[in-house]
Amino acid sequence: MTNELLIANAAQLVTIAGASRPRLGVEMRDLGMIQNGSLLLGNGKIVAIGTYREVNQQAGANCTETDATGRVVLPGFVDAHTHTVFAGTREDEYEMRIQGITYQQIAASGGGIHSTVRKTRAASEDELFEIALARVQRFLEYGTTTIEAKSGYGLSVEGELKILRVIRRLNESTPLELVPTFLGAHEIPDEYRDNREAYIQLLIDEMLPQVAAEGLAEFCDVFCESHVFTIEESRRILTRAKEVGLQARFHADQLSLNGGSLLAAQLGAASADHLEQIDDEGIAALQRAGVTALLLPASVFNLGLSHYPPARRLIDAGVKVALATDFNPGSSPTSSMQTVLSIACTQMKMTPAEAITAATINAAYSLNRGNQLGSLEIGKQADAVIYDCPDYRQIPYFFGVNHAQTIIKRGQVVYTRKS
Repeated sequence: MTNELLIANAAQLVTIAGASRPRLGVEMRDLGMIQNGSLLLGNGKIVAIGTYREVNQQAGANCTETDATGRVVLPGFVDAHTHTVFAGTREDEYEMRIQGITYQQIAASGGGIHSTVRKTRAASEDELFEIALARVQRFLEYGTTTIEAKSGYGLSVEGELKILRVIRRLNESTPLELVPTFLGAHEIPDEYRDNREAYIQLLIDEMLPQVAAEGLAEFCDVFCESHVFTIEESRRILTRAKEVGLQARFHADQLSLNGGSLLAAQLGAASADHLEQIDDEGIAALQRAGVTALLLPASVFNLGLSHYPPARRLIDAGVKVALATDFNPGSSPTSSMQTVLSIACTQMKMTPAEAITAATINAAYSLNRGNQLGSLEIGKQADAVIYDCPDYRQIPYFFGVNHAQTIIKRGQVVYTRKS
C-alpha cells in the first residue's frame, strides 16, 4: 500500500462512528471516542482504527508516522453554509451597527448585500479567484476540510455564473472541498427593484437552466423573508430548481416567523438554515420531514443580537441539527468553526460533544456526503485534524484560540501550524 500515514497515540481519537445516518437527540453526545487511539490512512481513505499495536500491524514499511500523544484528533469540520466568493468588505457597516443602526436599516439605505453585489460585479473572475484563495487557506487552518459555498453576490446571469465558476476552480485547485450552491435568490438587485417579478422570471427561465446545464451547483438556496423573497416566490424558485436537478436549501425563519421552516419541510429541503424565529409547529414539521436544522449562531453574535436558534428544543425534538459559520462579509465574517462551537455551547447550551457532532457528521449528511465525510471510520475519506489539546472540550472552552495543529485532507497533510 502506498501513501500511508499513521497518526499515533492520540489522547482522544474522536471517531463519531455509528449508524449510517445523522445523529439525533442523545446520540449527538456519543463521540465514539478511543483513548490513546491510532489511525492509519492510505490512498486517501481510512484503513485502520484502534490501538497503536493494532494499527501499526497493518502499516507498510514506508508508512509515515505522526505522533499525536497528548492531542485530540477529530474529523475535519464540514461547514455547510458559507458565502465564500465575494469582493470587498463591510467593516463600515460593522461600526454603524455598533452605533445602533440595524442590519435592515443599512440594507434599506443601499448597503448590506447590495454593497457587496456592486463590488463583486466589478471584479473579474480571476480577481475573485485570487481573493477567495486566501479565504480557502483560512478555512483549512482552522480545521475545516469541506465547505458548502454559495453564489448570491452577482444577482445577474453573468454575475452568478462567474461566482459559481470561481467555486469550481477553487475545488479543482485547492485542498479544500467545496460543495456549490446557487443563491441567485439572495436579494432583488437594484435594477429590478421596481419589477421584482421580472427578476424572479430571470431566475426561473435563465439562471437556473444555465447553472444546471453547466453543472455548476448541486443545491439551490433562497433567502426567504417578506422584504426579500416571500413564501410563494420561494416556492416557485425552489420548485423550478428541483425540475432542473438541484436540491433545495433554505434561509428560513431568520428575521421573522413567516412559515419558512414549514415550506422547507413541504419541499423536502436538505436544510433549513438560521431558524432564530422558528416555533413549535416548525420544529415538528422539520422533524417529520427529516430536514436538517442548520444553525448559524455566529451571525447572531456578530449582529449584536440575543435571540439564538432554539438548539435545545430542536435536539430534544429529534430534529437533525448541524452547525455552520455562515461566513459572509456582512453578518458573520468568520471562517472558524472552533469559534462557532464556543458560541453554540455558551449561547445555545449545546454540549461540546453535541456541537462537534453537529459540525461534522450531521453537517456532512446535510450535503449528501455523510457516507464519505464527517466521521473517522474505515473506508471513509481520510479527512482528519490534530488539535494541540488533550481534551476535545478544550476546543470550545479556550475560545478565540486556534487549536488546529495539523490538517489532513484525503490522507495528505495540507497544513501544519508552526509552534
